[in-house]
Amino acid sequence: MDHSERCARILTLSLPQATIQSAEIIPAGPVTVVPPGGLDPVVVQLPEHSRVQLVVEPRITVEVWLPADRWNGRFQGVGGGGLAGVISYAALAASLQNGYATASTDTGHVGGTDALWAIGRPDLLVDYGYRAIHEMTVKATAVVEAFYGRPAHHTYFTGCSTGGRQGLMEAQRYPADYDGVLAGAPAINISTFHAGQLWAAQHTLVDPASHISAEQYDAINRWVLETFDDAGAPDGLIDEPNQVVIDYAAVKAAAQLTDQQVETLRALYSGPVNPAGESVYPGLMPGGETQWQPLVGGPVPFPIGPAIYGQMVFEDPDWDWQTFSYDADLAAAQAKLRDVMDAMDPDLRAFKERGGKLILYHGWSDFGISPEATRRYYERVVQTVGGRAATAEFARLFLLPGVGHCRGGTGPDTFDGLTPLVDWVERGVAPERIVAAQIVDGQVVRTRPLCPYPKVARWTRSGSLDDAANFDCEEP
Repeated sequence: MDHSERCARILTLSLPQATIQSAEIIPAGPVTVVPPGGLDPVVVQLPEHSRVQLVVEPRITVEVWLPADRWNGRFQGVGGGGLAGVISYAALAASLQNGYATASTDTGHVGGTDALWAIGRPDLLVDYGYRAIHEMTVKATAVVEAFYGRPAHHTYFTGCSTGGRQGLMEAQRYPADYDGVLAGAPAINISTFHAGQLWAAQHTLVDPASHISAEQYDAINRWVLETFDDAGAPDGLIDEPNQVVIDYAAVKAAAQLTDQQVETLRALYSGPVNPAGESVYPGLMPGGETQWQPLVGGPVPFPIGPAIYGQMVFEDPDWDWQTFSYDADLAAAQAKLRDVMDAMDPDLRAFKERGGKLILYHGWSDFGISPEATRRYYERVVQTVGGRAATAEFARLFLLPGVGHCRGGTGPDTFDGLTPLVDWVERGVAPERIVAAQIVDGQVVRTRPLCPYPKVARWTRSGSLDDAANFDCEEP
């Protein structure tokens, strides 16, 4: 059967609550895609493939790309970012290039940094929260089987940020959907973590006297590194920033801060608290201060928080972020969003029992989503599943020193997490270390092992600090 006949077979599929709009063969050639994170469009070479477009009721758009030749027998679902609203074409392209049948969804709406689509539509909140990825997976795997005449022998999901949350949501709610999940910087508690972003904005952007300049953040960062970077291996990275204790008097002198600015910095490190003084969400991590500008640079807050609370929670397009209360308003957000948005359930035993494998990763210098929150979630999984050894049999967390939100920063941020996941699922080889690279102007300037938490990379005291071969993964 040729490829055109295969596409015709797809068009005859009957999928519940779904309409297949098109199935066409795309010849091999260059395609322009836009990577996530505001990066510039790039041109990539794609092999010949079938492109299938379908819509799941009420309006979940899904694209499935199927290699015409050299399919590796696997299916890969790819996640979105932010408030979704688009197909992740760059991720589809990368997956296709690696031989996977692959799928992406806009999660049921069109949008960017606003959530106006959510006003008056609780059904679309459910689609964005968890239903769309599951429906994408069910429909796409049926398309794969129809096109190739056999199902994928293994299924994988990869994503970061919102995509990381989507992967965890799949493992929690639909443990049979995927054999392996690679989840980065997961936005696991949407109802709460944006409170940390608004907290930062309220402390830095409302009163000019509280604002800290970019130059002062640079000075704060230099003090942190000079004080806590391992003197025997000065590499500009803090391996365990959650263990750093700030001397505010010393920082004040080093960065020439006013008393009011010191209080601002103290609030950023501590994170939001409610009127009773109880912690709401972890604060920003020491060592990443030079990466905080999207959050604290102004003149307006990072946009997703106001969209989440203003449009999803209060359904008011004119909502004023400065009025957010960490008592009544946060409780209202949690009541409305927790059951449909948050992926905080630590009980992954069903996923484990069916043989599922999970790799979590998070940059220690992430300004938007707290790596400490991810670490705490993993510890809850450990407690729920039956201990650290039992958890390590199927789920491992990798924390990346110096790395920002999904990528970027001052640490090695480029690595292949999917190949170790496949090896773990299909060969039983658990990832004991994953080598990451730091790339500047297209050149690798440093490599470093990423170690499964709670282990950290320790220099062997010989050889270059920029070579992963000179580091071992050790208990802290």
